[in-house]
Amino acid sequence: MKTDFDRYPIAFDLTGGEKADAPHFPILLGLGPDIDPRAAIGDKGYASHANRQAARQRGAIPVIPHKSNEKAKPAFFAKALYKGWARIEQAVRKLKRFKRIALRCEKTKRNFSSFVALAAAFILIKAVHSAGNR
Repeated sequence: MKTDFDRYPIAFDLTGGEKADAPHFPILLGLGPDIDPRAAIGDKGYASHANRQAARQRGAIPVIPHKSNEKAKPAFFAKALYKGWARIEQAVRKLKRFKRIALRCEKTKRNFSSFVALAAAFILIKAVHSAGNR
């Protein structure tokens, strides 16, 4: 029997604080068990031909706004899908409410990722609990 956790897994990958996120984009597309993303949503920091191509190779529509100085911008941009980016930003802000995550108190990747997973579980439990009270 599939549970909600099977249908909507929480997956993340950590990079060093000094590393840029954009080169990490192809790895993010492959996170999670047997998940084929239909759309890859990112902010302008992920705007590159290589990232858009990586999303297309995975069968996902790249929903990444073009930078103002980019050449050959397409006329169409999926604004309705891009509004989903706000959900991602809200989730990151909720994670940063946890002091140990915001201040990066944990020194090792294993410990820090454990706290991120624990905080994400707390956020998920609170969301499920508050949704049931409506």
